Amino acid sequence: MGRKLDVLRKEKRGPGRKARKQKGAEVELAKFLPPGKCLCFRIIFCAHTHTHSPHAVTPVRSCSRGTCALHVMVCTQYSHLSNAQGRVTLLFLDSLTASLPAEPPDLHLVHQRIKENVEVLQDFRVKREAGRARQEYLALLRQDLAVYYSYSDFLLKKLMELFPLPELVNFLESNEVPRPMTLRTNTLKTRRRDLAQALINRGVNLDPLGKWSKTGLVVYDSSVPIGATPEYLAGHYMLQGASSLLPVMALAPQENERILDMCCAPGGKTSYIAQLMKNTGVILANDSSAERLRSVVGNLHRLGVTNAVLSHCDGRQFPKVLGGFDRVLLDAPCSGTGVISKDPAVKTNKDERDILRCAHLQKELILSAIDSVNAASETGGYIVYCTCSIMVEENEWVVDYALKKRNVRLVPTGLDFGKEGFTRFKDRRFHPSLKSTQRFYPHTHNMDGFFIAKLKKFSNAIPKMQKDEESTVETASSASAPEVAAEPQLKRKKLERLKVTMGQKKQQQPPSKGGSVQRHKRPSPRRLGTRPPARKQHRVHRNRQ
Repeated sequence: MGRKLDVLRKEKRGPGRKARKQKGAEVELAKFLPPGKCLCFRIIFCAHTHTHSPHAVTPVRSCSRGTCALHVMVCTQYSHLSNAQGRVTLLFLDSLTASLPAEPPDLHLVHQRIKENVEVLQDFRVKREAGRARQEYLALLRQDLAVYYSYSDFLLKKLMELFPLPELVNFLESNEVPRPMTLRTNTLKTRRRDLAQALINRGVNLDPLGKWSKTGLVVYDSSVPIGATPEYLAGHYMLQGASSLLPVMALAPQENERILDMCCAPGGKTSYIAQLMKNTGVILANDSSAERLRSVVGNLHRLGVTNAVLSHCDGRQFPKVLGGFDRVLLDAPCSGTGVISKDPAVKTNKDERDILRCAHLQKELILSAIDSVNAASETGGYIVYCTCSIMVEENEWVVDYALKKRNVRLVPTGLDFGKEGFTRFKDRRFHPSLKSTQRFYPHTHNMDGFFIAKLKKFSNAIPKMQKDEESTVETASSASAPEVAAEPQLKRKKLERLKVTMGQKKQQQPPSKGGSVQRHKRPSPRRLGTRPPARKQHRVHRNRQ
């Protein structure tokens, strides 16, 4: 039975039985394929050596892996495809058998080798082996880390540039453990003491988050689902990471202010801002994704927020829509290298292009956020920029770019803990005030990796580019688009030539009929009763003729 044809259209309506079996075989064999390998099937016809045993098959060509478990599994699974002549069609994956290692690596030995290499690299002059360079140790260490922790080589290079080696291992270990579950008390409806007592009565083991937070609670274990308790459905708390509380605390919103949350989904920071403002003033919660705004609507209704207005707009074009805000919070989209414990796919699916693409988008968003703030605000004029990434390209580089392009300066965030931002990284030198930015790491603060910078806008005017910057921009534009830049230059040359020729023609034309043209002109009010000097020259010239 093959694929059936439509009687009227004479077209195949869909896959038949054979195609479905073929697809099923590919799906089953793909489970045994290592990541990154393509499916490459070859149909091999095998003949039965024993007619009474349907599973005994002999490959046509010699196969070194004919007795492996995978080969036996394939032969057993597809033995029902035998025909009357005692033949069986076997789908065999050459690329799989060629790429499978003979023995899996011993992770215990790999981990031991990582420790030894880190110890040697810490005191390389004393503990190194004779005749071996430091680069060899680093290459072996990077290879072992990629095998043991399943990171891509690109990301490991970036992390090795960012952390010292002992701290790097601690960072990788911390990403293998999930962060503790935290929740934020909604003070619009209850107090933290009452909420903690209610959850303890339901069998939840929790503690206050820390001295730096007055609303946070950390949950160790629970006999009931935290996201389905009556208190959660009533809007008494919000499930929110500890690191996402910090940007709102740095923003420090005041009552009766106009605040913009440029990337608001899923609404945790927006509801925290409304909680600190006590439902006064106006909060404009914006997000470029209409689907993610649904979760924002649900959370704001559940938490009892009444001073928020939602908008669906591209943040890069927001100053053209509305401006004059007292404060702006920009939680920019990023590569997510600080939340690897939540999304392990970041270990392998990020490359240099992804990092630079995020950095370009973040530069556009931070300029848009600065343009949306009113520098003349009596209580505000602040912008808080934050990401859940630890890459310098997405953090210090973006803030340093904003300092050059707009009239802003960095101010302290007001947070008591966290590490200082970088003022120099490899061959890059940033503004010295970037020390006031703060970084948070999972292995030091037991929260997601985060970066926070607070900016103060002191002028609404946009500074002009300096000569050096203009020359660099011109060279970059000419190098990127030489054909486009050549057209206006040709037009300018043509216009100059036309002006020169027109001037020459005017000079060559002889004065005809004296000053007849000027006789019809009206004299200017300043020269009433006097003759213009040109008229005298024309009369003298006519008398001479």
